Amino acid sequence: MLMNWDPFGEVDRLFAGFRGGSTPTGSMDVYRDDDRYVVHFDLPGLDPASIDVQVDHNMLTVAALRPRPADQGQEVIVERPYGEFRRQLSLGDGLDLDHLEASYRDGVLTLTIPLAEKAKPRKVEITGSSEPKAIGTGSSAA
Repeated sequence: MLMNWDPFGEVDRLFAGFRGGSTPTGSMDVYRDDDRYVVHFDLPGLDPASIDVQVDHNMLTVAALRPRPADQGQEVIVERPYGEFRRQLSLGDGLDLDHLEASYRDGVLTLTIPLAEKAKPRKVEITGSSEPKAIGTGSSAA
């Protein structure tokens, strides 16, 4: 149901070294839990107000910004990634995108995406009579 789509991620990571910094990547886990999908993004140290979640047709985009601290004249060793994070997921048709929920706690963004009613497993009732029908019986006009 979910496809990972990050067409420019590798290019961004490659050029981050040339720019003298790195880009927050945000590790992701996806799993199905009964009638919903749950997606976890590791986005530690971000202000929840800087996280943007958007759905456009079947494309889910998660973007966030971790600004680099202002230079106060001290010598700084930077190892944590700063800059813009962006991740896109292509979503399948069987999801109820109108009821997608997002929460952020302890540095983890959690998205809950329920299955659409039409995509949920259902039992099909079989109807018919209990009397077997004879095959090949019938009157023929002579």
